[in-house]
Amino acid sequence: MNDAFLKQFKDGKEFMSFMDQMYKRGVEKMLEGELDAHLGYEKHDKVKKETPNSRNGYSDKSVKTEYGELSIRVPRDRDASFDPQILPKRSKMSEGVEKLVISLYAKGMSNSDIEEQLRELYDFRLPPSTISTITARVSEDIIAWQNRPLDPLYFIVWMDGIVFKVRDNSKVINKTIYLAVGLNKEGKKEVLGLWLGKNESSSFWMTVLTDLQARGVEDILITCTDNLNGFTQTIKSVFPQSTTQICVVHQIRNAGKYVVWKDKKQFSADMRLIYTAPTKQMAEVELTQFEEKWNSKYPYAVKSWKTNWDGLTVFFDFPLEIRRIIYTTNLIENLNGKIRKYTKNKMSFPTDDAVKKSVYLALMEATKKWTMPVRHWPILLNQFMAIFENRVKV
Repeated sequence: MNDAFLKQFKDGKEFMSFMDQMYKRGVEKMLEGELDAHLGYEKHDKVKKETPNSRNGYSDKSVKTEYGELSIRVPRDRDASFDPQILPKRSKMSEGVEKLVISLYAKGMSNSDIEEQLRELYDFRLPPSTISTITARVSEDIIAWQNRPLDPLYFIVWMDGIVFKVRDNSKVINKTIYLAVGLNKEGKKEVLGLWLGKNESSSFWMTVLTDLQARGVEDILITCTDNLNGFTQTIKSVFPQSTTQICVVHQIRNAGKYVVWKDKKQFSADMRLIYTAPTKQMAEVELTQFEEKWNSKYPYAVKSWKTNWDGLTVFFDFPLEIRRIIYTTNLIENLNGKIRKYTKNKMSFPTDDAVKKSVYLALMEATKKWTMPVRHWPILLNQFMAIFENRVKV
């Protein structure tokens, strides 16, 4: 707002009255837009009307907002099936506004971006301070979510870390968000929690695993991790019966770091022969041939396969259907990719709370479609019950 515009108001009370009307106008326009979408045609556009339902005037609703109490005209439809999201029935207006603001924030928009978006789309102004207040309430949701009880048994738990730049005192340093995703007894994926620490380490993973145990997890059949030093031992100390598979994709990337560009294609093709072998015995044959071919040129790459061999080949002990979902942490890496997509506009975060809030909201957006069991779940369930018959109770 420029000075000339502000000078038209005689005092703060007159200005706040103007803000009331802007707020009211913005919400009423959003309500009209929601009703258009609900009916499938815009007002007065009878050509596109394909429903017997139609508009049925308005009702006045008194709601409390940050500007005080306002009377909002809520459009109605004849069969009373319209339930607006911005102003849900039997609720305060702030709930609908908060959902909209939080959804935009979760998609990586800053407070000022959200303010601009609301103003451009709806001619409706919500101050950045109010947006900050709304998003700050997410911290309460995080605490409740992070401390919720978990199932006693998870068939698989994928674990990985994702690094963010966070301001710590006067410096910007790398910190790691630790994520654990479980496959529950219904065959559905579930984010078990997020934890913030410094550089990824097996000692901090001990904190994560202990937290899972404290929240009710008694057994994990299979864990899928990267080849972080000491990780397997850490898991065994908390869940001694768990079988740990080191992520093959992580191994491929780590080995590839030692290889020059012109050799990468053939080197990768030869590695593929190892992990796609039908049996562990055949994989060992392929590893021997791989070593004979590449050891003189890339000894460290070959050594990384041999050093981690036992953890890398655990998946050969399982049927093909289970192999496909445990030999890689792609599931959680795909989740990390979506988190990056939602947080890419933030070069660094001012506080630990800010990064946790952003990642939590990104997780909520990214997992909205996690409503169905994984593919071939009945087959997988039968296989798990046969292999772990004394530990699986469905």
